[in-house]
Amino acid sequence: MHRKDDDSDEGDDGQELEVIPPQELGDKKKRFFSKELRCMMYGFGDDQNPYTESVDLLEDLVIQYIAEVTHKAMELGRSGKVTVEDIMFLMRKDKRKYSRIKDLLFMNEELKKARKAFDEVKYASV
Repeated sequence: MHRKDDDSDEGDDGQELEVIPPQELGDKKKRFFSKELRCMMYGFGDDQNPYTESVDLLEDLVIQYIAEVTHKAMELGRSGKVTVEDIMFLMRKDKRKYSRIKDLLFMNEELKKARKAFDEVKYASV
C-alpha cells in the first residue's frame, strides 16, 4: 500500500487524492496510452511531438488515477467485481465527470443499436 504524502491534493469532488512519488511507481516499461496521450496533449495546445518524459509522466498519473478509482469502486461493490454503477456512484458529486459518463454510455448504446440495425440489413439482403 502506498503512503499518503504531505503534498496530497484535493480532487474535484472534494476527496483527497493520494500523491505517490515517482520512485514508488516503479520502472514501468509497458506504456498503454502513449499514442492517445500525445494526440490529446497536441489537441490541448502542446507541441505536435511532446517530450517523451511529459507523456510518460502524464501516463503515470492516468494509470494511478484509474487504479485509485478502481480500488474505491471495489470497496463499494461486490467483492472482485466493478460495475458501471459503482463508478457512477463514485463520480456522482463531480458533475462534469458524471455527465461525461452518462453521455458516453448513451453513445455506446446508440452505436450498438446502429451496428445491430446495419447487421440486420446486411444479413437480410444476403
